[in-house]
Parts: sequence; structure tokens; C-alpha cells
Amino acid sequence: MKFVDEYRNAEITRKYVAAIARITTRPWKIMEICGGQTHSIVKYGIDKLLPPEITLIHGPGCPVCVTSVDLIDKAIALAANPEVIFCSFGDMLRIPGSHSQDLLSVKAGGGDVRIVYSPLDAIKIAQQNPERQVVFFAVGFETTVPTTAMAVYRASQLGIDNFSLLVAHVLVPPAMELILAAPNNCVDGFLAAGHVCTVTGYQEYQAIAQKYHTPIVVTGFEPVDILQGIYMCLKQLETGRVEVENQYARSVSYEGNQTAQRLISEVFETVPRQWRGIGTIETSGLRLQNEYSKFDALNRFRFKDTTVQETTDCISGAILQGIKKPHQCQAFGKHCTPEHPLGAPMVSSEGACAAYYRYRQLVS
Repeated sequence: MKFVDEYRNAEITRKYVAAIARITTRPWKIMEICGGQTHSIVKYGIDKLLPPEITLIHGPGCPVCVTSVDLIDKAIALAANPEVIFCSFGDMLRIPGSHSQDLLSVKAGGGDVRIVYSPLDAIKIAQQNPERQVVFFAVGFETTVPTTAMAVYRASQLGIDNFSLLVAHVLVPPAMELILAAPNNCVDGFLAAGHVCTVTGYQEYQAIAQKYHTPIVVTGFEPVDILQGIYMCLKQLETGRVEVENQYARSVSYEGNQTAQRLISEVFETVPRQWRGIGTIETSGLRLQNEYSKFDALNRFRFKDTTVQETTDCISGAILQGIKKPHQCQAFGKHCTPEHPLGAPMVSSEGACAAYYRYRQLVS
């Protein structure tokens, strides 16, 4: 298959593994940002192919995982409202809230929870059900923001009044800065998320690389992509260079998708956002501009003021920041499984815990 098979080629993989071994002279720690990259690394055993000096650290690259417990609780409350049709991507349905309830259990109890593949699907549902309120759970990094922005723009143009968003979008660069600024930071280089940069480009990463003297390589998701990204990052580290390089040139340009960027800036503005297990990160979230605020579910519905506590049994915060790996959690595979998760990383399709459970349960 074009653009897949050639990036899983065993001969090319062996060449990059050998090239990495030749240039590595000292220990280095490289963090991959994207959960999709994490799953490829664990699935194909890429970390096992590298020299022992190279440590891959799994970063907070799962927007489902970092969605705050407070927003999950609000989603559950909306889904349980008999006047609401609650629309969501499928991987949000198993994420536990503060009382271990999730959207799937609300659906099982009679809530009208529907899996959609695009926020534009929720627009169609709103048109088909004018007597009901339709809420879309807007989750994702910059990759999925353009379609959310388009849905809001479309609803505004069509005059649809029974559609709104529960916005949980988060942005990658502020999370990278949080990690690099932490006193216990051990990241020497980054593999940036290729699909995010397809939208945003990588101009913004230049300032981060220079400020923290940390090389950044925009990287794809297949084994050859990841190994080439590691090789490019190591070449910088070993020679003392600090640059932002683009391994994923078949999809990413320096400027990114400027049409999508203009639409995002028209519909959204940046705000602080609470990240599950991590805390509040300034300018890391999005909310609707005043012109579109009527489509904000937080404005349309009333919610009780409550203080939400995250379970102390789940160490997802340490895992999402790369401080620990999934198998270092005492609950992993025992008290925390995909059937009975303590936290989101065990059930999200991009979660590090889910990757280790699926491909590496016997790791100790």
C-alpha cells in the first residue's frame, strides 16, 4: 500500500538501526509527543532495537487522556440529560469520571449517546432533531480543531440553534514547554507530532527549541518514520546542534495549513486548560470567541459548582509527563485494565498504558 508498506520496510529499518548505533556515543533521552507514535514504538518494539544508551520517553500526546475529570463529569451529566443527544468520538466513551462512571454506562442506562466520526455529523443530527439539544464533545489536539471550527461556522451560517460544543481541545507546544521547564526535566530531544504540524506547521517550535536548547524533529508514525526521526534528533544531539527539523515532509510544511489556521483563529481563542493528572497549563486550551459563544455548552447548560478530585490510585500524571512508564504503576494490569480502568491512558486508543497492556503485558 502506497505510503504505508515502504515505511514498514525491514531492510530500511535495519539500516536506520545500524546508523543510530554508529553515531551514539553517550546516553540520550528522547520524548515522542504523540500517542500514535507511542503505540508504534511499543507495537513494533522500536525501543528494543535501539542501543541501550537511548531511552524513549512517552509524552502527553493523548488528548483523550489529558481531558480533565471535571470535563468528563460535565460530559456525563449532559449525556444523562433526557433533552440532550450527546455526540462524541468513540474513544471518549470509556474514560472514567470522578465516580468511575463513563459515557458508555450512561448510554447503557438509556442516555442518548451517539458515536460520530466528525463534528459535522453532529450538525446533521441537530438538523434531523430540531426538538432536541445536540452537544458535541470537542476533544483533540490541533489536528481535530479545524473540523470543530468548521462545524461551529457551519451551524452559525445555517442558523442552527440546537447545537453546542463541550470544548476540551488542548494545544501541544505549551505542554512541551511545561515539561522542559520542570525542575526534574530529563528530555534531551523531542519527536514532535506530525499530524499536529500538518495543521500548525512548525514555526512555533523554533522558539521552544532555542529557549530550552532542545532539538525537535517533526516525525511521522510508521517504524521507518520514527527511526529516521530518532536518527535526525541524535545527529543534532551528538554534534551540539539545536534545530527544528522536519522528517514528515510528505505531509508537513513549515507554514502548515494556513486556511485551517485562519478558521481556527476566527472561531477560537486560547485559554488556560486543566490537564488530567498534570494541572493547569496556561494558553494550552481553546474556547469559542464571543461571536460564537452561544454554541458553548458551558453557557447553554447549568452545572453545579463542585470540586473534583482525581483518584490517587492512578499515576497517569507521571506517565503523561514521561516520569514513569506504564508497567511501573502498581495497578497496571491488576487493578487497572481496559475492562476496569482507573485512568484514561488504559482505554484511549492513543494511551501509553493501553499500548503496554496490549503489546507488553509481561514487562516487569
